[in-house]
Amino acid sequence: MAAAAAAAEHGAEVLLVDRESRPGGILKQCIHDGFGVIRYEEKLTGPEYAYRDFEAVRAAGLKVLNNTFVLDLKKSEDSFSLLLQNPDQGAFQVSATALVAATGCRERTSRQVFIHGDRPAGIFSAGTAQNLINLHGYLPGRRVAVLGSGDIGMIMARRLALEGAEVVGVYEIKSEPSGLTRNQVQCLEDYNIPLHLNTTVTKVHGTKRVTGISVAAVGADLKPLAGSETFVSCDTLLLSVGLIPENDILEPLGPEFDAKTGGPVVDQRMMTSVPGLFSCGNATHVNDMVDYVSESGFIAGKSAAGYVQGGGKRGSLKVNAGKNLLYVVPQRLITGEEAVIYFRSAKTMDRVTLVAQAAGKELFREKYLKIRPPEMQKIVLQPLPPEVESVEISLGEAT
Repeated sequence: MAAAAAAAEHGAEVLLVDRESRPGGILKQCIHDGFGVIRYEEKLTGPEYAYRDFEAVRAAGLKVLNNTFVLDLKKSEDSFSLLLQNPDQGAFQVSATALVAATGCRERTSRQVFIHGDRPAGIFSAGTAQNLINLHGYLPGRRVAVLGSGDIGMIMARRLALEGAEVVGVYEIKSEPSGLTRNQVQCLEDYNIPLHLNTTVTKVHGTKRVTGISVAAVGADLKPLAGSETFVSCDTLLLSVGLIPENDILEPLGPEFDAKTGGPVVDQRMMTSVPGLFSCGNATHVNDMVDYVSESGFIAGKSAAGYVQGGGKRGSLKVNAGKNLLYVVPQRLITGEEAVIYFRSAKTMDRVTLVAQAAGKELFREKYLKIRPPEMQKIVLQPLPPEVESVEISLGEAT
C-alpha cells in the first residue's frame, strides 16, 4: 500500500492487486503494539498501522482488486502482462509498464527444518497460530512448546500465556535469541516463559495429536549432542524457524537473486535486474521493523512512477558485504544519487565501526556499542561520482 500510494502521488496510474479479501497483509492479525515507532513516532497495533496506509490508498482513489491471484506473468520489450483471476471477473489480462512486487514472505515448515516423527494435529507455524487466535478466536492448544525464538515465536508465546495456555518453553538452536531484545524481555522474561538456548526439537511424538516432543542440546556445529535428549510433554508445537521471501511468481521473468537475502538484487531505487520490475519490503529481504518495509515501499512506488515517465536508469555499481556483514541491500547503486543502505551483521559484536569504502577512499563511518544479526540497521550514503566502480561495507573493531 505504501508503494501504491507513493506511485500515485508521483503521477502514475496504479492498480493494487491483493490475494486476500482486504489489504494489509500480515499486519491485520498483529494486534500487539510496537508498529510505527520510527515512521509515526508512536506505538500502533498492526491493524492501526495498516489502516493509515489504507486511508492513503483510498484518498488517492486507487483501484484495488481483492481476492485476486496472479496466475501468470510475462514481460515484453516495454510492458508486463499479468493473467489474474478472482471470483467476480474470472480469468483476465492486465498490462503495466512497471511492476512492484510487494509479496512479503512465508514461514518455514517442520519439514523444512527436518523434524522427525509423524504428522499429528497440533503442529502450527507461529503465524498460523496467530491467525487462529487473533482473527478467528480459536486456541490452538493448552500445553504449548515453541521451536525458534524469532519475534513472532516470542510474541505468540506471550499471546498463548495471556489466553490461559501453558507455554512449557521456547527452544532456540543458537546461542542467543533470533528476535529483537525487546521481545525477549516483554514476551518471555516478563511472563516467566523459559528460554532454552543451544537446544532444538529432534522428534515429535503422537499419531492423531501431538503428545510431546524430544529436545536435545546442540554443539558448536548445531547438531544434537548424543545422550542429551529429553522428553517434554505438550499437545501443541509452534514453529518460529525463519521466513522466506515470497518471490516464486517472479522466477519466469529471470531477475537476479541474492542467495543471502532470498530476494531480488536491487539498486537504491528498488529496481531489480529486470527493467521496470521493482521489489520492496519483505519480498526483498526480511525486515524486523514494519517502518523499514514501508520506507522501501515508498521508494519502490516513487521509482516505478519515475520509470513509467521515462526514468529508466538502473544501477550498475556493485555494493559488497565485507567483513562481519551478513548482507547489504541494495546490492547495486546508481552513481550521483543518495542511497539508503540496509544491512545485518553476521554475528553479535560489541563496540564496532561500520566503514564504507570505494577505491581506497572512506565514504562513511559509524560506531555502534552493540550490533546483533536480528536487528537490522541502515545508513545513508551520499551520491557517488561516476568513476566509482564498487563499494565495500564492513564491520570491524571500533577505533
